[in-house]
Amino acid sequence: MDKRYSQMTPHELQTEIAGLMEKARKAEQMGIVNELAVFERKITMAKAYMLNPEDFRPGGVYQIEGSDDTFRIDYINGVFAWGHRSSPSDGEEALPISVLKEKK
Repeated sequence: MDKRYSQMTPHELQTEIAGLMEKARKAEQMGIVNELAVFERKITMAKAYMLNPEDFRPGGVYQIEGSDDTFRIDYINGVFAWGHRSSPSDGEEALPISVLKEKK
């Protein structure tokens, strides 16, 4: 039975990410877009568990990786930051902390 990311050590997470990146590369080469998206999401989640949620502060504004939007954190729950995007949206949403970068 597979372990949950929350139960893995940093070394196990790094090994998992390397394996997922290889699978994503193969899916991309074969043109299987839906599998590629699944592997990219899993990589994002595994990376979130390698970060310290305490490094992200409520009220802070962060750049969303791969987007021009910023994200204002209302609160942190596990490895998810709950808050609002700078662009008009449907309201509060949760993002894995691994997609948030210090605003430049």
